[in-house]
Amino acid sequence: MRGLLLFAGLLLVVPSLLQAGPLTIGTGKQVVRLNAKLNGCVLDYTRNHFRDRRIWSESLQSHRDLYVYLPPGYDPDQKYPLMIWLHGFIQDEKDFLDIIPAFDRAIACGQLPPMVIAAPDGSITGRPSFIHAGSFYINSRAGCFENYIIRDVYPFLLNNFSIRPEPEAHVLGGASMGGFGAYNLAIKYRKEFRVVIGIMPPLNWRYHDCNDRYVGDFDPACFDYADRYRPHAMIACFFNVVHIQQKHLIEPLFGRNRQEVVKAISRENPIEMLETYDVKPGDLAMFIGSAGKDEFNLDAQIDSFMYVARQRGIEATVVLEPDGRHNSTTGLKMLPEYCKWITPLLKPYAPPLVLASPCLK
Repeated sequence: MRGLLLFAGLLLVVPSLLQAGPLTIGTGKQVVRLNAKLNGCVLDYTRNHFRDRRIWSESLQSHRDLYVYLPPGYDPDQKYPLMIWLHGFIQDEKDFLDIIPAFDRAIACGQLPPMVIAAPDGSITGRPSFIHAGSFYINSRAGCFENYIIRDVYPFLLNNFSIRPEPEAHVLGGASMGGFGAYNLAIKYRKEFRVVIGIMPPLNWRYHDCNDRYVGDFDPACFDYADRYRPHAMIACFFNVVHIQQKHLIEPLFGRNRQEVVKAISRENPIEMLETYDVKPGDLAMFIGSAGKDEFNLDAQIDSFMYVARQRGIEATVVLEPDGRHNSTTGLKMLPEYCKWITPLLKPYAPPLVLASPCLK
């Protein structure tokens, strides 16, 4: 019965989180129709559209879905910046089909430099799932998803597309779970990626105040790390009805051994990785989008991350949507801000824009 209630609750939450798009079933002409509306184009390396074009992942020992966006006038004789965009929780790569028009329009209107953007599948099972909802792009009992991104997807892109070699031209970005993955991987692989974007990212999995509470605003005078794993602790509440517990995110990755779970969380926790990986000022250009009414209380996690980062002399551009919630509507509102932020970073590495069709005002 508890499982049925959770499932029913998630059905209520999904429209708020996902706008329903990523859970739709792909059709044979979906990408064709999308490309007819874009200035650039999306290449299909998936099995979503009645043909199996997936790439092989040695790390996961399976074929995996991938979309690749090429900017207007893509020229293989030129070199382009690269962004790997990581989707969120209870999503898969199909989410990219909903957001790429915004990126495409920004590039066509000169608000973003021309770049190659790739969207790999980070779901555990290869499809969106309520039970095994997200890999968080780390190596865990769910699979070697860190290796998959770094050893399979990244080389595939470098070998098949015209990408600038400099790490300053390589971006890891994502929303929610994808924002966590972007920061986790960027901290680990600073020789490959020097720019990172997280939209509503969980950056402190062990966030608690000094009164051992997870929900609450960040206070530097009352800040601590949770030192025990509580599987039934609530980490999100939607509509004052649907409660998401810590175990729903953690146990597919790390199991149920409470002592080992805390060690594993600490090892992959971006706020703690700043010290573990000796991140120094200037190592990464960082953008963070924060929602003031985030149902997962991620704004407090972000505040705690920035508090620790600044103690190390590390700065990031943080944009707050005061009334924003944990959904794609809030994420898309942040697009102009991170376009403005990332453009001067990538413009020196991007070729001139060549429009395949006029920019519609």
